[in-house]
Amino acid sequence: MIDPSRIKGYHAHIYYDALSRPRAAELREAVEQRFNVRMGRWHDVPVGPHPCAMYQIAFEADQFPTLAPFLMMNRIGLIILLHPESGRPFDDHTINAAWMGRVLPLVTRILPAVDRITSPGGT
Repeated sequence: MIDPSRIKGYHAHIYYDALSRPRAAELREAVEQRFNVRMGRWHDVPVGPHPCAMYQIAFEADQFPTLAPFLMMNRIGLIILLHPESGRPFDDHTINAAWMGRVLPLVTRILPAVDRITSPGGT
């Protein structure tokens, strides 16, 4: 069993296309008005493991009980990937992830099994 205390925070990836971008902007504004989160930049092209345009919402674990239901109830038809930050990027984006809407195919080959940690010596 994996101890959930490994979860240091969460990311919600809000996916959009040219037609749904205004709804993504509406959701972004609603989240920014209600929650103390770190909003990622708009990525109008695929980036990292994400197969289409998206932006990220990074938030602390203690916000999950309020932010996750808010996203569920207010996603206005957008696809959202919600995943923990446990130090295991591959698992966090795949087996430990929750999707709202349909599941999109991620580019998982670029996700490391564990976070790369820089040692104090800079290596």
